[in-house]
Amino acid sequence: MLQYTYLLINFFTVIICFVFSFHHKIKFNRHFGAFIKASLLVGFVFVLWDIWFTRHGVWWFNYRYLIGFKISELPIEEIMFFICIPFSCVFTYFCLDKFFKLDWKPQSEKIFVTITSILCLAIALYYNDRIYTFVTFFTSSISLLLLYFVLKIKWIGKATVIYLLLMPGFLSVNGILTGTGLDSPIVNYNPQNFIGFRILTIPIEDVFYGYEMILWNLFFFYKFKGKESEPNLETASI
Repeated sequence: MLQYTYLLINFFTVIICFVFSFHHKIKFNRHFGAFIKASLLVGFVFVLWDIWFTRHGVWWFNYRYLIGFKISELPIEEIMFFICIPFSCVFTYFCLDKFFKLDWKPQSEKIFVTITSILCLAIALYYNDRIYTFVTFFTSSISLLLLYFVLKIKWIGKATVIYLLLMPGFLSVNGILTGTGLDSPIVNYNPQNFIGFRILTIPIEDVFYGYEMILWNLFFFYKFKGKESEPNLETASI
């Protein structure tokens, strides 16, 4: 039964959101196509990142908790992760944005993006010898700058609040993956490649890794979905 652990984590992460996607007041199922396109596009980049890190020993997987089927360097459960987690996050964002007013004032959002980008860049440069830390914080900084100042999106503040609201779920899922409640972690990290600061068993880098992934999923989801039903979301044309 242990070999189904990661598979079950993915399943329970997505199943409730999937069921409620068909609710008549939500109708997220109408946008499955847009989500699939976005998640495949973003997931492709993160899978390549994942493969490279796995190949170079930045992290590795405990096959005691996996069914054993791999694509390249990655267990199939890890690839599913890049669909299941974004689905739950994009669905939650879609619902909260539909029923609540969570928009930030433009000046507040600009200050937040600027300060966060500078802090991420500073952390990346300071820990330039720790590859997971450097790559995660550097790309997070660049992503925020691109999304806000180049692509002109106006929902980073709102997305950040919703991501923080999802943090208990994030801590539960990533906590199990990194060893909380298990005899040993499903995902193991080379201590030489990250800062070492953890939330429970979760490296702080994972929080920003997930944040960056969700921002890009949201961006492409709404690009593929189109603006006609979401006039409050402003994105630049690619």
